[in-house]
Amino acid sequence: MKVLLAEDEHSMSNALKAILSKNNYSVDAVYDGEEAVSYALASDYDVIIMDIMMPKKDGIEALKEIRAKGRTVPVIMLTAKSEIDDKVLGLDSGANDYLTKPFSSRELLARLRALTRQPAVAADNMLRCGNLTLDRNSFELYTPSGRYRLAGKEFQMIELLMSNPGVLISTERFMDKIWGIDSEADISVVWTYLSYLRKKLTALEADVQIKATRNAGYSLEEVKP
Repeated sequence: MKVLLAEDEHSMSNALKAILSKNNYSVDAVYDGEEAVSYALASDYDVIIMDIMMPKKDGIEALKEIRAKGRTVPVIMLTAKSEIDDKVLGLDSGANDYLTKPFSSRELLARLRALTRQPAVAADNMLRCGNLTLDRNSFELYTPSGRYRLAGKEFQMIELLMSNPGVLISTERFMDKIWGIDSEADISVVWTYLSYLRKKLTALEADVQIKATRNAGYSLEEVKP
């Protein structure tokens, strides 16, 4: 899952980014409302976490601009204010949820799971393809033959593939979705992590495979008998 975090207080931003990264979210951090709008319109995020009180453009203005451009990405607003009017204004401006500072990391993670949960897997938060299952809560990938607990990029890559079975995903989309819009990582890291995943699928005796289509991308396909 890819998150845009817009929080001008650097210590808070760093703490939230560390928590999110530990829980296998890919995070782009920005520090003012103008950057938040720019990033939100330039990339494909699963959720945006945005503070209301930010320089250059406050969170409400930024949110209105993002919604005016047709972006429907779920947004959680953060604020130190607790007045009902502020919450109503945020929700009326297009926010999906609201957290008042201070809040616990467990509550934030629960709100994120609720907003990004896919209807088809809402009951048990599992992704399945063939005999392969990915548990989004425990980060475990398994078949009847065994299991691996995934971390970081491997989890995010197989989640993207299993969420779109049979759909071609380009190397560029992997880079944008997982490493982030301003990443300096070389594109070869995608091939490296796909190689790691292929080895795990073989070891698990999965009946699906990561198929490469020349000059197009990669897809998760059933293994032909």
